[in-house]
Amino acid sequence: MQIGLFDEEKRMEKLSKLGDSLVRLNKAIDWEQFRPILANALKKESKGAGGRPPYDCVLMFKILILQRIYNLSDDQTEYQINDRMSFMRFLGLALEDRVPDAKTIWLFRDTLTKARAAQALFDGFAAQLEAAHLITRTGTIVDATFMDAPRQRNTRDENASIKAGNIPEEWQKEDQSAKLRQKDTDARWAKKGNELHYGYKNHVKADAESKLITGYTVTSANVHDSRVLADLVDDDDYVLYADSAYCGEAIFAALPEGLEIQVHEKGSRNRPLTEEQKEHNKEKSRVRVRIEHIFGFMTNSMQGITVRWIGKLRADFNAGITNLVYNICRYEFLKRPCFAMG
Repeated sequence: MQIGLFDEEKRMEKLSKLGDSLVRLNKAIDWEQFRPILANALKKESKGAGGRPPYDCVLMFKILILQRIYNLSDDQTEYQINDRMSFMRFLGLALEDRVPDAKTIWLFRDTLTKARAAQALFDGFAAQLEAAHLITRTGTIVDATFMDAPRQRNTRDENASIKAGNIPEEWQKEDQSAKLRQKDTDARWAKKGNELHYGYKNHVKADAESKLITGYTVTSANVHDSRVLADLVDDDDYVLYADSAYCGEAIFAALPEGLEIQVHEKGSRNRPLTEEQKEHNKEKSRVRVRIEHIFGFMTNSMQGITVRWIGKLRADFNAGITNLVYNICRYEFLKRPCFAMG
């Protein structure tokens, strides 16, 4: 079957009519705003003329955005870009253009990871949201979610050594260098309810009204939520909402003065909550629960909150990009005409 001159254009028009969310994203976001941060993270000494020119950094960044929206591996990302016309249109690629392969995608992400660029990218976009008055500061919600990493198969002695902050001697031998590269010595186990988790935690604070993430920090999974609260909350926050995991006089003492605390009260075996306290907790829940919508979007629409790579440095980058992609998608939703009209 011969392909007609306008067949590709007609197919794209049909995709748009069916509701291509990537088209809406391209219309809402000025991707060039990220170029200075990307260029700064990628700069390196020139080795002279010669060699194939690198792919455009904004193009590669948009590939990472696609990868995180759909939670794809590097190999799957390369395949899907070649296979899906909607992906190619989002990236501004034509059928005759070269598509970055999986190794190129890995190298680009690894370079940004080592430059710790995720935080700068997140902060840059958050500043734009603030300037657009989408972040109202009428209330701040804090919570954490697990980022599950690939589970390790270690012996008890190896796990004990890692838990003590050491690398097992066997892994440090020259002939074990390949094995060591595949071992995550930063991730930890944690249990919540009846569920076991291995990996890290993404601690976030969000604007109560817009449900935009305004800050985050990453720890191993075994770190209690309340231990990073003082690092998340600052003088720009006026009212704090959180669940009972953040309750405690010692925790509150480390917070900025003048902060209104709307944290759920916690009962105990000998001092159960009164009916009045339960009613107050119920009122606080109406605001606090909005942060669960953020994690729900990451789990469902973004295909899960996981870490595909090894080590705290890469977990930091993964959390930063995850939070940034959420904010980008949320921003696109808030800018829709139907939402703006109420």
